[in-house]
Amino acid sequence: MSEVRVFVAGGTGVVGRRLIPQLVARGHQVTATTTSAAKLGVLAQLGADGVVMDGLDAVSVGAAVAAARPDAIVQEMTALAPVHAGKPDLKHADRFFAPTIRLRTEGTDHLLAAAEATGVAHVVAQSFGAFNGIRRGGWVKTEEDPLDPGPANVRQGTAAIQHLEEVVVKAGGAALRYGSLYGPGATDDQVEFVRKRMLPLVGGGTGYMSWVHLDDAARATVLAVEQQAAGVFNVGDDEPAPAREWLPWLAKCAGAKRPLRIPAWVARLLAGEMAVIMMTEGRGFDNAKAKRELGWQLRYPSWRQGFREELG
Repeated sequence: MSEVRVFVAGGTGVVGRRLIPQLVARGHQVTATTTSAAKLGVLAQLGADGVVMDGLDAVSVGAAVAAARPDAIVQEMTALAPVHAGKPDLKHADRFFAPTIRLRTEGTDHLLAAAEATGVAHVVAQSFGAFNGIRRGGWVKTEEDPLDPGPANVRQGTAAIQHLEEVVVKAGGAALRYGSLYGPGATDDQVEFVRKRMLPLVGGGTGYMSWVHLDDAARATVLAVEQQAAGVFNVGDDEPAPAREWLPWLAKCAGAKRPLRIPAWVARLLAGEMAVIMMTEGRGFDNAKAKRELGWQLRYPSWRQGFREELG
């Protein structure tokens, strides 16, 4: 594989920190961004040339991309870390996800404009496909199935994901629907909630989730860059599973007591409609396209192995 100059927007996030070393190990030259000058040292340690960039500022984005002169751009910008978003709050999801919603819409638009202005041929962007497949028909969805609009308080987030996928694919790029990420730094909040028995099973725990380890998500992203992939790809592991299976196993691997079980109406009052849907009606995602078209092979084919190795 010939060297690719890759511009990673959002290099110090949980995916970026696993992606950059994989790109470097494959012989690629990486420029990566952070919003904080204090994190430039982290990017240097990972093997990237670091640059401070505000993803919501078109001038900042344009200048950073023009200076880097990349062959490809990878959009990994979110604001989901507690320092940006605070504690997870599904009851007020659009408010909790507001900064990330802007990065997925305005931030993606700024990167695509910069790519067009500087002649960057290819863009790969982080999308999301964990439990948000359309809530009709089977429990596991392909790329051909629409995303679920969700309840009223997540519609902005759903629209942001749809916008990202639409504009990136229209530009000839790839949108990677990462499943629910786990690995270093990605599930700290969830594990803490599980240990405190604050993450209960809701109803029958019938809702499906697709999980993916950070290293596997990063690997799919490297392949999408190298192959100049185009279109939407589901990037989850081989075992989409209902909450009644994965949540007790997560608790066991974390050394916690079995999760409590509460009725849907109680969960709706405490955590909102989104939490109930996720736990009782969520749809997972089939990864056959990514494996077939990208040649993607998973280090962690199942969350069963992955949770055990990460938490055991």
